[in-house]
Amino acid sequence: MSGAHQDLRRGVREVCARFPDRYWRELDAARRYPEEFVGAMSEAGYLASLIPEGYGGMGLDLAAACAILEEVNRSGANAGPAHAQMYTMGTLLRHGSERQKSEYLPKIAGGELRLQAFAVTEPEAGTDTASVRTTARRSPAADHYVVNGRKIYISRVEHSDLMILLARTTPREEVEKRTEGLSVFLVDLREAVGAGLTVNPRRVMMNNATNELFFEGLRVPAGNLVGEEGQGFRYILDGMNAERILISAECVGDGRFFIDRATARAKEREVFGRLLGKNQGVQFPIARAYASVEAASLMVGRAASLFDRGEPCGAEANLAKLLAADASWEAANAAVQTFGGYGFDAEYDVERKFRETRLYQVAPISTNLILSYLAEHVLGLPRSF
Repeated sequence: MSGAHQDLRRGVREVCARFPDRYWRELDAARRYPEEFVGAMSEAGYLASLIPEGYGGMGLDLAAACAILEEVNRSGANAGPAHAQMYTMGTLLRHGSERQKSEYLPKIAGGELRLQAFAVTEPEAGTDTASVRTTARRSPAADHYVVNGRKIYISRVEHSDLMILLARTTPREEVEKRTEGLSVFLVDLREAVGAGLTVNPRRVMMNNATNELFFEGLRVPAGNLVGEEGQGFRYILDGMNAERILISAECVGDGRFFIDRATARAKEREVFGRLLGKNQGVQFPIARAYASVEAASLMVGRAASLFDRGEPCGAEANLAKLLAADASWEAANAAVQTFGGYGFDAEYDVERKFRETRLYQVAPISTNLILSYLAEHVLGLPRSF
């Protein structure tokens, strides 16, 4: 993938160059959202890359969006605070009404509105999305829904104007399958916070603006229902392949960041009167990590290509996520070992990126669930849970 979209990559690098390591280091220490960086990416149009030109976006395909996110992370930045605006867009774009798209997409593309929040995960359900308990009951007048429930680890809510919400509109006992009776809503956070929605920040390992949400009688206009009532699980699932492919590209970017930094360090650091990089014990882990990252990049490219052609890509999207997350984690460990004690020093930025890339062994889907998917749906083995 690194050879494709060179002009696009160059433009992203130019934006990222305005936000050097020190910027991200200071944000991390203060647990502050990268408002300036997100604004610059919005102004350059990159966060609207997947929005069609007719709605004011760049009208690019998923492969191009992958190139954008990969370059962000390779630069030493973190695409996490902005990436949701790319993958949540698909839910609105593919399943929203023409009124919803005309009203919101041009404003999102122009940077007037931000769609950065994606409320699916719950304390009891976790990645078992069909088990969500948050409810949305239609009012007798049928002009709004009333939402009650709780969500956990929902990122960027306080930095977003709009949020995609998954809630149960039909009780589980009234549907044949657990995946039925779930619906998707577009929540206007400017009106919801303090009027039935409480946002409780959660401190996590990395600077990620993570929150717990409490819904208590939140009124959502019926016109904010996305698509058909009861079809929300399918809509969310439809967007998950894009999410996994895009985040896989971020992992490739992380992996290349670690390899770039470890290689440079090994070429300049002298220990016991010789360059560190002369030692095979240092060379080999970096070289193996490089091989893993390059292989993962090929799978990301294949998955994105299938997605852009409208072909089935569930297996490839999951493979890309598994291989890229593992490769970035392997590269992170190789970088820390290469830097030694300096790898734990905030001034060298390796430890910050180390914490950030560790997330992708767990989110947005854990590596174990991917293995379960591959075993059951690709290899035909019995369902394990």
